[in-house]
Amino acid sequence: MKKYISIILLTLTIAGSSCKKDFLSLETNPNTPSAASPDLILAGALKMSAQFPNSTKYTMYAGWIGYLSWSTGYQANTALEQYVITSSTYDVWSDYYINLANYQALIATNSGPNYTAIAKIMTAYNYQALVDNYNNVPYSQALQGTKNFTPTYDKGPAIYADLMKQLDAAIVLIQGATATSLVPTATADIVYKGDMTKWMKFANTLKLKLALRVVNTPDAATFAAAATATKALGYIDATNAAVANPGYFNSDANGGQQTPMVIAYGLTASGGSSGNNATYQANTYGAHFYGQNNDPRLDQVYSATSTANAANATGLTNAGVDSVAYNPHWVVVSSPFGSNSPPQGIVPPATKPANMGPSKFGPGVLKTPGAGANILSAAEALFLEAEGAQRGIIDGDPATLYNAGIAASFADDLVTNPAAAAAAYAAQPAIVYPAGGVGTITAAQLKAIIVQKWAALNLYGAFEAFNEYRRTGYPDNIPLSVYAGANAPNQVARIPYPFIEYSTNAVNVAAQGTVDIFNSKIFWAK
Repeated sequence: MKKYISIILLTLTIAGSSCKKDFLSLETNPNTPSAASPDLILAGALKMSAQFPNSTKYTMYAGWIGYLSWSTGYQANTALEQYVITSSTYDVWSDYYINLANYQALIATNSGPNYTAIAKIMTAYNYQALVDNYNNVPYSQALQGTKNFTPTYDKGPAIYADLMKQLDAAIVLIQGATATSLVPTATADIVYKGDMTKWMKFANTLKLKLALRVVNTPDAATFAAAATATKALGYIDATNAAVANPGYFNSDANGGQQTPMVIAYGLTASGGSSGNNATYQANTYGAHFYGQNNDPRLDQVYSATSTANAANATGLTNAGVDSVAYNPHWVVVSSPFGSNSPPQGIVPPATKPANMGPSKFGPGVLKTPGAGANILSAAEALFLEAEGAQRGIIDGDPATLYNAGIAASFADDLVTNPAAAAAAYAAQPAIVYPAGGVGTITAAQLKAIIVQKWAALNLYGAFEAFNEYRRTGYPDNIPLSVYAGANAPNQVARIPYPFIEYSTNAVNVAAQGTVDIFNSKIFWAK
């Protein structure tokens, strides 16, 4: 694996290792290394970072966390639904290390404190994701190219501790930049257009995220103190979400130039269905949550049908049917995770179709082809801040931040009149933020925050929702696969190291012990 990464580093592959030249990529021929400007490296690296949460990399987590189901019109995906997971099943490792090599290359250009700071911030973002996927990973000896093809693994807690330091160092670099320091252009910085104050807020939000992730560990107080020390810098909110957009538009050229969520789950520019649009459908757990809470995100997250209303669609079998009070004649038809039986049943009156197809993803997920891609959304950040404020790590009113997180999600999912709709939703007795003093957090408050974060992150935040489930246990009623023979003792705890590591770095990966997907936990997990 590290030999592969060294080649990628030398050739500055920006958008992946495919032989096809993708949107914003450089040539990948190792015999003719590309010479790239820092602006091109930055734009390409940020574009790749945005693809991780907005592509199909995390469909397994989306299934396990109750967002999507494998299509009932296809042969079962046993790896996903039956938890038949090996070192060859899922690999997010390779892409993260490729992306890290890009940021390492950006630092090597010596383009000044602002470029180096952004690279450090995004390096921390990537390494946290690697730890959250795999626990121990190569860190201190990684990315050395030909100097070290077989790096040792660092412990997850040690990596987290150093990431906190790296984020502090990035903030210091930005604060110390002078008027003559280079600032990335708007076309290079496809997230914040060269606004370094916003990059500091992003870094500070990542610090809070690290601190909250380790609240169940012996290092909780140390991380909380580090996060508290920079709280005056502020955080991501509804005005400055980390959203990347290199100029997505409706074209199938160069591997597709639409926003990555549309490429992953929507339609091609020519109107054809993407492979994953056909192979995934609405999950009954997710649809029931929105429908039973009269949540207008129901038919924004999932596609609704007007061919039947909630009353006459109840004759369907092998499916869940949901609607909301304000629009009962539009329904979402979903399937339980692991079901391979399509919806069936006569739908009265006789003029209605005998069978109804399950819902796919809706307009709040599959926005326009030119929409930006969330790296760290306003909703995710505001729920982090609500928990941080409740625990006394940062300032602010937890209930206000909680409600702001809901409102940001409604806006992101394109709900009509999002502020008013969010206020009405949040006022419901089952949704309203539980009372309680700041400085500690009750089980009810934590559950409210994490469940509403879960509701907000469908679909782009599947990995983060799964992380929060493993950290807190919420939502606490997500069912396991109903696929016959799945027989899982509990939810998946982690994915295995990828096959390529066992092939190229065998001694060091073997030193991490045997990975049990149901019992080998990430160090911060509950």
